[in-house]
Amino acid sequence: MKAKRRTQRPEDSNAALAKKKGAVSQFIARNYRHFNAAALLDAAKGYETHLAAGGKMLVTLAGAMSTAELGISLAEMIRRNKVHAIVCTGANLEEDIFNLVAHDYYERVPHYRHLGTADEKALLDRHMNRVTDTCIPEMEAMRRIEKAVLKEWIAADRAGERYFPHEFMYQLLRSGALEKSYQIDPRNSWLHAACQKNLPIIVPGWEDATLGNMYAAAVIRGDVKNVHTVRTGIEYMTWLANYYTKEAKTLRNGEGSIGFFQIGGGIAGDFPICVVPMLHQDLERTGVPLWGYFCQISDSTTSYGSYSGAVPNEKITWGKLAPSTPKFVVESDATICAPLIFAWVLGE
Repeated sequence: MKAKRRTQRPEDSNAALAKKKGAVSQFIARNYRHFNAAALLDAAKGYETHLAAGGKMLVTLAGAMSTAELGISLAEMIRRNKVHAIVCTGANLEEDIFNLVAHDYYERVPHYRHLGTADEKALLDRHMNRVTDTCIPEMEAMRRIEKAVLKEWIAADRAGERYFPHEFMYQLLRSGALEKSYQIDPRNSWLHAACQKNLPIIVPGWEDATLGNMYAAAVIRGDVKNVHTVRTGIEYMTWLANYYTKEAKTLRNGEGSIGFFQIGGGIAGDFPICVVPMLHQDLERTGVPLWGYFCQISDSTTSYGSYSGAVPNEKITWGKLAPSTPKFVVESDATICAPLIFAWVLGE
C-alpha cells in the first residue's frame, strides 16, 4: 500500500518562505533538505518564529568566532535588532577588537596541519600567535590594545570606579583613541555594533583571556592598586539574574520569551543558561519562565560528561529548558553555519 502523500512538501513550504528573501536564503531553501543542512534551516526558521512572537535572543560565543570574523554577519544582526544580549569568552571580546586594529598584519597559515615544532617556534619568535590557520600579531594587536586599555584601567582605579570588561572595551571604542588604527570597516566588528547599541554583554571567565593576563600583570606591577577595578564572575551572574528576571517579566506580558542561541559550548554557554535554574532553585523565583528557544551549533560529539556535546534534552533535567521548548542542534562548523542562519533571519 502506498504511503499517503503530504499536501505540501517541506521543500515547497521552505521555498515559499524564502521567496521574499535574498539569494542566500533561496539557495538554502532549495538545497538544505536533510541532516545538518535541514537542522540549520529548522533552527533559522525557529529563530525567526521566536522573534516574530515578540521574543528576544541571547547569543553565546565560544571558540574563536571573532578571529574567524563572525562580526561580518553578527554585527548586522545586532544593528537589525535580531540579537539582544551576548555572552562571550574573554578571547572573543578582545579578538574582535584585535582584528579591528590589526587586520592587515594577520597571517593565514592554510597548511597549519603540516607545521612541525620548528615551524611553530619560528612563529613564536616572530610574535605570531596561531589560532588554527590564523596568526594574531602580538605587537600590532595585543600590545596596542593593552597600551590603550591600561589607561582606562588606571583612570578607573584612581577614581575609585569599577567596570565590567566589556564596559572598558566600550569606553575604549567611544573615546576614539583607536579610530586612526582601524584596518577594517567598523561595520564588520560585532563589538563596535554592540557598543553603538549599548548591548548587554556578559563575559564569564574573562581572567583567562590575554587581556585578563595583562590586567593581572598590571595589578602585580602596581599600576592598578585595586584588583577589583575590573568586575568579573559572580557580579556578572548577579547582573544577568536581574536582567533576565526583568526582561522575562516584560516579555511575558506580551507573550514573548528569551531565546538562547549557543555557538560552541564551554563557559560561554554553560554560565548564562544556568541563570534560570539558579533563579528557580536558589532564589525561588518560580514565576520566571524557562528559556523560550534553544539552538546549539557545535562539532563536539556527545560523550560522557561533555557539556559542549550534551544534547538539549539533558538540559530539561537541570531545569534549563522545558519539554516544549523549541530545540535545535546543528552538528557542524559554526564558522560555516552561523552566517547562513543569520542570513536567513536577515532575509538575505
